[in-house]
Amino acid sequence: MAPWRGADLTQALERVGVPAYMLATDGVFTWQNAAAREVFGNLAGKHYSAVIVPEELPKVREQFARKIVGGEATEYRTVVRMPDGRRIPVEISSVPLAGGGHCHGVFGLAVVDEPAAPPPKVRELTPRQHQVLQLLAAGLSTDQIAATLTISSETVRNHVRHILRALGAHSRLEAVATARRAGLLHDG
Repeated sequence: MAPWRGADLTQALERVGVPAYMLATDGVFTWQNAAAREVFGNLAGKHYSAVIVPEELPKVREQFARKIVGGEATEYRTVVRMPDGRRIPVEISSVPLAGGGHCHGVFGLAVVDEPAAPPPKVRELTPRQHQVLQLLAAGLSTDQIAATLTISSETVRNHVRHILRALGAHSRLEAVATARRAGLLHDG
């Protein structure tokens, strides 16, 4: 006979630092450990679709059904909506809670990805510097930018120097990469 027989598994899981949860067969949260409540808020009585971003729902429904109908354990990545509205990638590892020949619910663990680094802080660029930056991102040379904006090549070089300083970059390529991360560039 195993020494843990009669032990309260949910009490033990309450102290685990990884978010853990249980869902009923209708997809409603019936239990969360402290880590899950801290990360996702209290979800008791809510359907899992309340935290999954809309574009991920078809995939998550399929994964849930595989456990309920087929009894399969599944591991997959999805994106959840946090209480503050942020979208965070998570890795879900879940198993059916079976007994007596049928599924009674689902137990899962949600490993939250580290949030992405905040965009770099940049000093303000002038409208003309934004134009030059956009043309740099499009791959234009100094002379091509000068011709496009009808300014001298030396003026373009001055704008590029100011852009590099404002973005804390050491090269044009680094400036473009930093600007993309900071959301300063538009596509098209």
